[in-house]
Amino acid sequence: MSTVFQFQDWVIAHSQRAESALDRLLDSEKTIPHRLHEAMRYAAQGGGKRIRPLLVYAAGQLGNSINEQADQEKNAALDAAAVAIECIHAYSLVHDDLPCMDDDDLRRGRPTVHKAFDEATALLVGDALQTRAFEILANAKCDANIRLAMISALAAASGSRGMAGGQAIDLESVGKKLDLDGLKQMHAMKTGALLSCATALGGIAAGLSPAQMTQLLVYSEALGLAFQVVDDVLDATADSQTLGKTAGKDAAANKPTYVTLMGLDYAQKQAKTLQETASASLKEFGSKSAALKDLALLVVNRAK
Repeated sequence: MSTVFQFQDWVIAHSQRAESALDRLLDSEKTIPHRLHEAMRYAAQGGGKRIRPLLVYAAGQLGNSINEQADQEKNAALDAAAVAIECIHAYSLVHDDLPCMDDDDLRRGRPTVHKAFDEATALLVGDALQTRAFEILANAKCDANIRLAMISALAAASGSRGMAGGQAIDLESVGKKLDLDGLKQMHAMKTGALLSCATALGGIAAGLSPAQMTQLLVYSEALGLAFQVVDDVLDATADSQTLGKTAGKDAAANKPTYVTLMGLDYAQKQAKTLQETASASLKEFGSKSAALKDLALLVVNRAK
């Protein structure tokens, strides 16, 4: 898995696995209410890098195979976790794009949900995707303790001390000067919490020990920060067609970013340093961590 060709094969296979699980676990647009379910699928299945499901699957590979039944339960837990975290991510994007938030018209290269449907439907789509995420975890065909641990982890990462809280700080920070520590805290909550949760969900499903989960946390915290640093760099340097969303929005809205605060050169070097920190934290896992290491490279080297 250490070569580019092999990693690309892994990404294709596990992206397809995530897409298949999403299709299976989301309600059909043929189910009443038809328009809401159609819009939910539009939001959750409308492309994207699937970084969070890939992190779930990659972290899930760190555990040991015990027996066939245990492996089946682990795979069921991984699929449920991959879909659940992507539902939470999709809901956050739908709400983030609303006029009362960032007021954006473009997401993943096509109209945002409130433009493709309407604002009220977009609000309901976010609400319904969030609740569906926890329903999926609650019904996962695995040990009840695993289900409970995954639900608890996702709830903490999504709420006021995680993603939602980070978005609140982001909105409060428009036009204000944040220092580097304040910026890191905001993004650790807004972006990093859900990325950390993705690896945690994979580790929970794989039955990792507390010590191993701590190492995984070091990886995911560095990765989460690197992801946001790269986002800031791309917002300042890429065009809308490449990004699939409106470029330059942060600068236009006078939002603090790593680029505006520390400069482009610092941000690019910082992303590389964080990627190296993330990879170094996985040393004890040996070859099992190859996908996680390659995902860290993918995050830092991505063009959108």
